[in-house]
Amino acid sequence: MAARVVLVAGFTQHDVADELWRASPESSLVRHDLSGLAEGVVRRWRDGTLTVLELAHGCVSCTLRLDLVPLLEGIDGRVIVHLDPMLEPEAVCFALAETEVEVEAVVTVVDTATWLDDATGTDSLADRGMRAAENDERTVAQVVVGQAEFADALVLTGEPGPVLTAVLDRLSPTAPRRLATDDVAALLHALPPSARRGELDDGFGSLLFGRPPLEPAHGVSVVHFTDRRPFHPMRLHDCIGVLLEGVVRVRGRVWIASQPDAALWLESAGGGLRVGNLGPWEGEQDQEVVVITQSADPAHITAALRSALVTDEELGLITELDFADPFTDWHEELEL
Repeated sequence: MAARVVLVAGFTQHDVADELWRASPESSLVRHDLSGLAEGVVRRWRDGTLTVLELAHGCVSCTLRLDLVPLLEGIDGRVIVHLDPMLEPEAVCFALAETEVEVEAVVTVVDTATWLDDATGTDSLADRGMRAAENDERTVAQVVVGQAEFADALVLTGEPGPVLTAVLDRLSPTAPRRLATDDVAALLHALPPSARRGELDDGFGSLLFGRPPLEPAHGVSVVHFTDRRPFHPMRLHDCIGVLLEGVVRVRGRVWIASQPDAALWLESAGGGLRVGNLGPWEGEQDQEVVVITQSADPAHITAALRSALVTDEELGLITELDFADPFTDWHEELEL
């Protein structure tokens, strides 16, 4: 016995989950409030009934592992899961990946009045009084971009402007969209065959999921950088700042000369950056970095990345050179 779930994410208050629940009378509605998580307290509602949970170690992964996953494994039928604003649906799907719970859809609510500023800003969750634990260093941008990028469908709180539309076209190109005033439940019937439905990227798949438009629109561009030679670790580190200003999203699978056998994963949103280790290469080493820009110069980004590659001379001496590597202590195993 296991549930079929519709995950509803969003950084601002909304009633989309309630609307989907009302449109499916046989379903259950589960909602978590993680505002007390740092103190080890989680509040959970199921169909309006409140349960207060006390966790010895207050963290998002504990909430998923100790409460949400067992709860969903014990329900037979559709469940609408209204995710706390600080939760990214990809992390939830990662927690559900080894279970029989079926992800029917991921729906994300985008606040058209604030999303673009949040997605390109530098505020941390701590700045907003929203971090999930003492060591939660995520930025607001990382959360809102991750919520929209992983969505199968988007609900917009108002008419989007041309820049926001251009960003969403490139960030989540296959997701159908509805205004919150429309029939939101109809979104679940409009999902394309290519909808992700909770499927996780192993890091070696295409970084251009859904084939977004590559041509510029309203100042929004996609940079697709590829190369067959490694990065010099210090020069790549020095050019990281180029990937953080005027940029909505960076996703990259990179190869650095000091770690020839490791495929590294680079990801950023707004001013937040994360580097992870994907393990050994499953094919020939190469670079693939995708950048969605809002105001940054695509040519400048391409030139900066190109200048961070090893030179012909360095490539010829690559087995003899001792590269200083700031990524050795920085990166950690990729956390979804």
